[in-house]
Amino acid sequence: MEHTNAAEENAPVNFHWRCKHTWRQASSNTLWCLLGCAIGDLGTIAYFQYTGTPWPVWAIMALAICNGLITSIMLETIILLRQMPLRLAFKTAIGMSLISMIGMELAMNLVDVAVTGGAMLTLEVIPLMLLAGFLAPLPYNYWRLKALGKACH
Repeated sequence: MEHTNAAEENAPVNFHWRCKHTWRQASSNTLWCLLGCAIGDLGTIAYFQYTGTPWPVWAIMALAICNGLITSIMLETIILLRQMPLRLAFKTAIGMSLISMIGMELAMNLVDVAVTGGAMLTLEVIPLMLLAGFLAPLPYNYWRLKALGKACH
């Protein structure tokens, strides 16, 4: 007897990667998430960069990731308030795909370290960080939307 998980059981048989509408929706959802994550992430790195606070690079990155997750959840809650009461908006925002947000955050911070050698913002690295943060979770967000019908907006 072959074991399948709930996602596989609920996924439509005709799943494919060619739906332009789903790519647009997944891209829009990912951009909102990126905005929220970037506020906390880049803000944290900028704080340490401009204050010169002597923390190890990986400690700064860990804090930046946590702050990015928090600001993303806050932004999503604010967006969802147009559709539902505060308590439900917050619960929905918390229930969003943390896999997507963590992947986004890791991609952004790994690009920063790879390009600058540390936790440092430059005009050259910021667009690369944002591009990596957008592209890393996009296929997962498409799959979640197309196969499971799950989106955060």
